[in-house]
Amino acid sequence: MSLILEQFLPYRFNRMAEILSKNASQAYRTEYGLTRPEWRAFALLGQYGTMTATEISYYSTMHKTKVSRAVYALEKRRWLIRGQDEKDRRIEKITLTLPGRKAYDRLVPLMLKAEEDILSRLGKSNADALRQGLDALEELFVEPLEDKRSG
Repeated sequence: MSLILEQFLPYRFNRMAEILSKNASQAYRTEYGLTRPEWRAFALLGQYGTMTATEISYYSTMHKTKVSRAVYALEKRRWLIRGQDEKDRRIEKITLTLPGRKAYDRLVPLMLKAEEDILSRLGKSNADALRQGLDALEELFVEPLEDKRSG
């Protein structure tokens, strides 16, 4: 018995995730020179508003050191600010600044276009089947993300 890596489902998913992520990254890399971790942290802050680094790590599934570096890089751009939690001063709240929000608002249509380009190349029936398959796999293998956001 032999394993054919190119037919092994986890390998295929990982390979496609890497290819699709590189493809989608063209928009934020070209526009702003962001790294993937920076984009993920930035996108979560744009989606949810104020978050902690722990929450960003949880929702992005990135290690806390990657989150820390991404937050630091975005802070250097003046796209986010950190503030202390009023109830627990050990907790830092991270929020997009006005320039950060404007950059996010400019990037969202580009990212949605990148996703639409991928899906349109698949065609409607394959795109629907892909979404259905991903939904089924997530239901089987992914614990629902509980709301870890404080506040």
